[in-house]
Amino acid sequence: MTQQGVRWTADQVLALAPDTASRKAGSKLGAAGPWSEAGSSEEGTVWGLCRGSGSKPYRTVIDIADSTGPAYKCSCPSRKFPCKHALGLLLLWAGEDGAVPQGQAPDWADEWIEGRRKRADDKRAEGAAGSASAGDPEAARRRAERRAEWITAGATELEQRLTDLLRGGLASAEQRGYGLWEETAARMVDAQAPGLAARVRELGAIPSSGPGWPVRLLEECALLHLLDQGWLRRAALPDGLAATVRSRIGLPGSADGPPVRDRWLVLAQYDTADSRLTTRRIWLYGAESGRTALLLSYGAAGRAPELTLPVGLTVEAELSAYPGAGQLRAALGERFAAPAPTGLRPPGVGVAQAAAQYGEALRDDPWLESRPVTLARVIPTPDGDGWQLADADGEFALPLTPAARSRSGLWRLVALSGGAPVTVFGECGHRGFSPLTAWPEGPGEAVTLC
Repeated sequence: MTQQGVRWTADQVLALAPDTASRKAGSKLGAAGPWSEAGSSEEGTVWGLCRGSGSKPYRTVIDIADSTGPAYKCSCPSRKFPCKHALGLLLLWAGEDGAVPQGQAPDWADEWIEGRRKRADDKRAEGAAGSASAGDPEAARRRAERRAEWITAGATELEQRLTDLLRGGLASAEQRGYGLWEETAARMVDAQAPGLAARVRELGAIPSSGPGWPVRLLEECALLHLLDQGWLRRAALPDGLAATVRSRIGLPGSADGPPVRDRWLVLAQYDTADSRLTTRRIWLYGAESGRTALLLSYGAAGRAPELTLPVGLTVEAELSAYPGAGQLRAALGERFAAPAPTGLRPPGVGVAQAAAQYGEALRDDPWLESRPVTLARVIPTPDGDGWQLADADGEFALPLTPAARSRSGLWRLVALSGGAPVTVFGECGHRGFSPLTAWPEGPGEAVTLC
């Protein structure tokens, strides 16, 4: 895989930052001043020494051609990946020609790169050996049956608790507080149904969410009841919907769909975190297949997930789909080239069509929070205390979600538009539209909004 002639934009580099503070600090290091002995290779390695507060400069090396996205190594004490030095070096490399000339990597950079690639080869060999000597299928079947029994017991208990709540009145949920739901969620964890546990925990925050909370609580209880019933009656469901129920319950699945090779445009990448886990979502669009796919990657609390892909670039790779009706999640397989710049944009639809597509998707997955969609020729406009994306050529508009209105990306979107139509990719759901990436009407690079 060659990197010669390939340059990313500053936006694409900064989209890799783990947080706002890293983005700001990395931007300050994107000039030649603090760097020495910077260089790059055709194989996709970038290295350099960055002057810090100590007597010795920090050694920074990046493997751009890594199979899971850019990989980083820096001698600084930061636990963020990428750290500000890696971001600064990438910005320097992505800038004007000659700032990071091609050459021979120093021994310290070469040693790390060779070690990474050897470990990757060993891991692939171990995976092949493990596939060849799979465990006892009968034992796996018995384990699956035991877990299904535990989940059934948990779902039955949850049904009884929901019934008791409705018989006693929703006011009891406000009086008993979050403890009611935390104890119920713990029971679902014991039943090995993490999907049920997560939805139960979300119920606990609704009574303190402001006016109208009883309606919202009733809606979420109804969806939870529907998921319970889906599991208890899964044998009568169509295969696709049954797979969706298993996924929503929290049963692990495997990407068993046939591999689809394509040039995948990286539409968006963003992280969500709780006290236990950081989840990274990466949306892709296939240039030839026209498919939209979701990659999920996880990191322990406080650590960024390993998989990272620069927004606005294309990656030639194979994806395999996970089972489930209407499910877009896929697994990243073999990559055939490093991420490369492109003029490709996803085709867009109007506001009314976007809302209709979300409604249709709910038939396959009633628990779907949102659906990915690209809106064509929309204009961000204020709407009272909120904002909306209005059709430039029509009469409809989609409100932005409360979370989207509070992010700085909203003002980047407004500045990009300047009152003119733009193309916006994001997630459309019952709470509104959450913009993630935008393109100007004419030529121009993707602008990340998350």
